[in-house]
Amino acid sequence: MRWDLDQVAPAIAYKLLAATVMPRPIAWVVTQDSTGSINAAPYSFFNVMGSAPPTIALGMLADPARGLKDSPRNILDSGEFVVCLVPERLAAAANLTAIDAPHGVDELALAGLATTPSTHVAPPRIADSPVAFECRTHTIVETGPAQLVVIGRVIAVHIEDRFILNPDQAHIDTPALDLVARSYGSDWVRSRDTFLLKRPVWTGGETG
Repeated sequence: MRWDLDQVAPAIAYKLLAATVMPRPIAWVVTQDSTGSINAAPYSFFNVMGSAPPTIALGMLADPARGLKDSPRNILDSGEFVVCLVPERLAAAANLTAIDAPHGVDELALAGLATTPSTHVAPPRIADSPVAFECRTHTIVETGPAQLVVIGRVIAVHIEDRFILNPDQAHIDTPALDLVARSYGSDWVRSRDTFLLKRPVWTGGETG
């Protein structure tokens, strides 16, 4: 079956994309407004986009009734944000910060989460998150009347010491991070079930 997405409702397009593009890593985005109020929310339209310069991208959708949420508004105003990653032990807390709270509510306080200062940007890091990226806005693309793609340049990466195998070679114990992602519907997915495929190298001969 084929869906022509310019002929269906946005909600149907969302369902088709979110039900098939999975797993999607979770960016636990921390921002700060001009008064110093902190906001945190999880976003699953997220990934790494390059390493020279190091960039990540966030897809940020507006609420149909309330418009842009605090996270994109704060990024637009300040040009700074922190992306933390979510281990399974913090999944419930991350989910709680997705609550549709009114403007000005500190979701981190609501979830009982402590923060620690960042080095280069104003928004703090979530203290219990094992990985955090300090970011400044590189580019913001308005892809529609109710959605933005925020491309951030990663200024610094924080990784909890116990997950570092070799700091000189940047070898990380990735399985031990126990990160989770979003799946289809309201489901989440663990990152423990992996398998290895050796990447082929072209030698000029036949492969068969």
